[in-house]
Amino acid sequence: MAERARPLRLYLIAGEHSGDALGAKLMAEIKARLGAGVVFDGVGGEEMAAEGLVSLFPLSDVAVMGPINIAKQLPRLIDRVHQTVRDAVAVGPDAVVIIDSPEFTHPIAKRIRQRMPSVPVVDYVSPSVWAWRPGRAKKMRAYVDHVLALLPFEPEAHVRLGGPACTYVGHSMVERLDWIEAQDGAALAKKLGLDPKKRVLVVLPGSRVSEVTRLMGPFGDTVRLVRDACPKGLEVLLPVVASVRGHVEAALKNWAVPVRLVEGEADKFAAFRLGDAALAASGTVTLELGLCGTPAVVAYKVDRIAEKLKFLMKVKSIVLANLVADEIIYPEFVQDQVAGPVLARALVPLLSDTVERRAQVELLRRVPERIATGGKRPSALAADVVLDYATHARLRA
Repeated sequence: MAERARPLRLYLIAGEHSGDALGAKLMAEIKARLGAGVVFDGVGGEEMAAEGLVSLFPLSDVAVMGPINIAKQLPRLIDRVHQTVRDAVAVGPDAVVIIDSPEFTHPIAKRIRQRMPSVPVVDYVSPSVWAWRPGRAKKMRAYVDHVLALLPFEPEAHVRLGGPACTYVGHSMVERLDWIEAQDGAALAKKLGLDPKKRVLVVLPGSRVSEVTRLMGPFGDTVRLVRDACPKGLEVLLPVVASVRGHVEAALKNWAVPVRLVEGEADKFAAFRLGDAALAASGTVTLELGLCGTPAVVAYKVDRIAEKLKFLMKVKSIVLANLVADEIIYPEFVQDQVAGPVLARALVPLLSDTVERRAQVELLRRVPERIATGGKRPSALAADVVLDYATHARLRA
């Protein structure tokens, strides 16, 4: 009887801030169902801490992006991998949930499986096996029992590639669709004092320093050329996060066009709804723009090591909105293509009533339809799978 009364114990491992946000929502959902009947251990950030997780070490120790940065921090990352495995084994959880960051979380999962083969491992966020290194999918079956997919095409990809069982639970933005639609572009225009006669361009150079460093120069050239092509003038809005604001402001000193910085999630989505078009770095933001129905051009530049690995890519697009819609909606430009004249030629037609603009607007209707989860919240669907594995593991023990 005492054993049955023991709370369910879940070990969660996040490797960066986006994973921390997913982990926090999953924790909140499970706590709402089980209350004091669940205990959490593992690695996370501020959001998971707010839900009660005492992280084994600060998330900043492992939140490293890009091949070059990973190589520089490799000794510390390896140490944190082994530390996490030792802790998980000592805790003896009913289930382990690894959250994104495969370079960090998958080595941990492999070692946990070796040390505790009966403990189920759920992977929340599929690695991009459909884009590059597809052989990883089949290898994951040795240490991952179930994958929780954020993108609707991923379950089929795992079936095709021989990967683990995979369930589409939905992107976290599914839970925000009503909120996104409620953001008021007209109110933002009034607050900023925008000229209603001018076109509105939203510029999104990324949320990481590396992205901003590579893109602000060519984006500045692009905006100047677009402004020159708009006879009624151009208003430029640039949503910015605190972590890169200094770098953005420094780069803007070399721009020939005035820019209004926008802060906060509400104003960011209001800007998307207000914008006639956007110029964006590739990433989650393209899905956000797609959900707002905002026409856009997408650009991306990577470091020299990632450039050498481009031959490994097995996907027709690097743009998330295009992948979700299964259609090339947003034109994309990479590496040497990221230049002012090239981007401006693609962007200018989107700022007025043209064939190009109408085609994008029509195809963008597919994006919210494709990510729908039948009215169920992603965190609830994820909790269903995690608790099913954990409770069955408890019964087998």
